[in-house]
Amino acid sequence: MENFAQKVLTTTIGEGQVGVFFLGQAGFVLKTAGGKLIAIDPYLSDCCERYFGFKRLMPHILSADTLTFDYVVASHAHYDHFDPDSVPVLLGNGKTEFVGAYDTQEECRRLGIQKRLTFLAVGDEKEMGDAVLKAIRCDHGPDTPHAIGLLFEISGKKIYMMGDTAYRPDWLSDKEIQGVDLLILPINGAYGNLDAHQAAQVVSALKPRLAVPCHYWNFAEHFGSPSDFMADMKALCPEIPYVLMRQGEGMIL
Repeated sequence: MENFAQKVLTTTIGEGQVGVFFLGQAGFVLKTAGGKLIAIDPYLSDCCERYFGFKRLMPHILSADTLTFDYVVASHAHYDHFDPDSVPVLLGNGKTEFVGAYDTQEECRRLGIQKRLTFLAVGDEKEMGDAVLKAIRCDHGPDTPHAIGLLFEISGKKIYMMGDTAYRPDWLSDKEIQGVDLLILPINGAYGNLDAHQAAQVVSALKPRLAVPCHYWNFAEHFGSPSDFMADMKALCPEIPYVLMRQGEGMIL
């Protein structure tokens, strides 16, 4: 845990750069040139096993009380994205702000979280220090209508995190999500999410400068094959670079 936190804290981010660190599952930490820390969909506990029987298979690399984030962002209220064991701890320092999809509002109310909250619907924007976040539509099924994708603009870079979403090729003509600097997308193919082949199709259509798959290996029930993603990328869009990030790994964009 300390090694990951130290990596985040000691990595220097220059002007025009963004630090991107992989927590596992769909969780990432962004670090700006101004030193702001943004946690996105951090799953830091074992609550999914307690509530649903989904055992964590990837190790804990960060505890909720180790780093002080400027912002914690949740793309929707499912517990592997909004971790009810960790969010109150993450927000307990009196500084960290929470930004989430509208379905996280009820979870915050249930947990007694009342301060420094912002809830976003599709099209809404939130200024976050030297970053701007825009909520992008996604399709996580009729039971999760408030789920959003996340489009960050930081230091002139665009980072599009699709969130949990199905394959909607009719939505990929949207100019603001095309040609982004980094596209992060699920490949697990369960619970309505993109599978590896569909993810490669999305990459081929959106043509980002770099693609990173996520949402695999943390739970046996969630499936996901990086190997299949590699093969489909080679077949569909070999000219577009991608990175398979190891849990705990960071890179500078």
